[in-house]
Amino acid sequence: MSQSHCDLPSSCSCLTPMPLSSQLIIVVSLFKGKKARTFDLEAMFEQTRRTAVERSRKTFEAQERPEEESTSKPKSLPSGSRVKAADSSSSDSEDSSDDELIGPPVPSQDDDMIGPPLPPGYKDSDEDEDDEDEEDDDNPVKSIPDSHEITLQHGSKTVSALGLDPSGARLVTGGYDYDVKFWDFAGMDASLQAFRSHQPCEYHQIKSLQYSITGDAILVVAGNSQAKVLDRDGFPVMECVKGDQYIVDMANTKGHTAMLNGGCWHPKIKDEFLTCSNDGTVRTWEVSNDKKHKSIFKPRSAQGKRVIPTCATYSRDGKLIAAGCQDGTIQIWDRNLSVHTKFHCKQAHVPSTDTSCITFSYGGTILATRGGDDTLKTWDIRNFKKPIHTTSNLPSYFPMTDCCFSPDDKLLITGTSVKKGEGSGKLLFFDLVDFKKVYEIPVTDASVVRCLWHPKLNQIMVGTGNGLAKVYYDPVQSQRGAKLCVVKTKRKARQAGTLTQDYIITPHALPMFREPRQRSTRKQLEKDRLDPMKSHKPEPPVAGPGRGGRVGTHGGTLSSFIVKNIALDKTDDSNPREAILRHAKDAEANPYWVAPAYSTTQPNAVFAEVDSEEDEPDNEPEWKKRKI
Repeated sequence: MSQSHCDLPSSCSCLTPMPLSSQLIIVVSLFKGKKARTFDLEAMFEQTRRTAVERSRKTFEAQERPEEESTSKPKSLPSGSRVKAADSSSSDSEDSSDDELIGPPVPSQDDDMIGPPLPPGYKDSDEDEDDEDEEDDDNPVKSIPDSHEITLQHGSKTVSALGLDPSGARLVTGGYDYDVKFWDFAGMDASLQAFRSHQPCEYHQIKSLQYSITGDAILVVAGNSQAKVLDRDGFPVMECVKGDQYIVDMANTKGHTAMLNGGCWHPKIKDEFLTCSNDGTVRTWEVSNDKKHKSIFKPRSAQGKRVIPTCATYSRDGKLIAAGCQDGTIQIWDRNLSVHTKFHCKQAHVPSTDTSCITFSYGGTILATRGGDDTLKTWDIRNFKKPIHTTSNLPSYFPMTDCCFSPDDKLLITGTSVKKGEGSGKLLFFDLVDFKKVYEIPVTDASVVRCLWHPKLNQIMVGTGNGLAKVYYDPVQSQRGAKLCVVKTKRKARQAGTLTQDYIITPHALPMFREPRQRSTRKQLEKDRLDPMKSHKPEPPVAGPGRGGRVGTHGGTLSSFIVKNIALDKTDDSNPREAILRHAKDAEANPYWVAPAYSTTQPNAVFAEVDSEEDEPDNEPEWKKRKI
């Protein structure tokens, strides 16, 4: 800045530009003539740095002291005392500094803990809290969400299939009444009504329902031989083709030829699913190709004969396909090798009993089977010769009674069947460690057929034999699902609107309904005379055979003609020769038709007149005589 550009008064000395040096002098000049103040910024920065280093060193030493004391003592200090020690050390260090503290003051050691008094039995030590958490983790019964329940009325017959989409927003139920019903938890109110119901497979019982991994398709397996794929709203997407039932080798057919027993989606590939049937095959399909199956697996017995698979499923990683067969065996194939089995247990269940369910744990190494011999078994696929655990006396009267694992793989649940009037069906929970029954839920006075524990919602769905579908949940542990619909009030029915004012309409008040006034008879006759319809003369009765399309009174029809001319004719035409010769004299006297045509060529007719049979000559041999 130069003096020529300075606008300050003469008492102010203008600053001349100078190079940047180690000291920065800030000159503040006032108009009243006070002296300018100078600040040494580098000295200020150095002092601040030293103060921060000293404060950090003291804080670090204060934090090390409680740790050394806690390691020297057998029991750790309470959390409150540790906080106080840290606060006291920090307060000492802060008092030593000249700077003021920012924020509220730190409480001293003499003060008690801030807040309301602790409840009796409060454990303030970290070890006690850890022990309590470990006890909760070791007890899997506390994770069962059964404090609340809702009941969905599917129908009056057995609920034989349950399906819940991966997000847990919609539930589908199928039963022996051929119906498939759709339930939307977010759209339902307290009345708990399904928003759609239809029969996708006509008059066939529904055996299995399952959503795909993306939740946009539903696999429907019924009692027929063709599985169907529906979209999320229940409209058909694909139907498997039916095979040729007259071909012996099932590998040469394009589809199943007998009743289906089950099916499920691939856990990794969204467009692939499998089905098993009474034709002795397990087939995999693709949604994009409904003309032929993708691959086929044929279970075989020890003698190499065909065996019917009663249930089948994928492993959790989708690399294995397991099937429970009617001869009591469990056969597992590699998904890419369909000829020979990878694992084969020959005596898993009693032969000639239907293994109703086979499922893998979430870990993928444990396999659970629900047998028709009233047993529940777990297997380790790494040692597949004998089961890990077995429990019996679990009645099963349905070919689709299933079992499932809890989301944490600590419990295995299944349902029991009962006869009518002999008790209530129960949902049993078994611990996978020692396989003891740790919990049970009495569901209803009918059999428990289906059970499903959704890992995301943490809710249990149960299908029963009397047409009910129950949902068990816990308000604290469960998420969404049934919690969404129970809080909604029941919608009021819309009342039809009524007229606020009644209208009285007089009969024949409009001009179009008024009758004309009666005129005089003469004018009415003159008007009728001009009307061609009223002045038309009726036609007289037909006397002859009929004319103008009208049938006569007698002899006009074929039947009347026959009755008149033929049936009532008294002439006896039993001898046709006599009837013809009766006209011989007239034809000879007055030839008209035949005789003139043959007059020049026809010879004279010579007839042998024979009066009677007695005049016949007897000199003819017997073989020439006419036989009568």
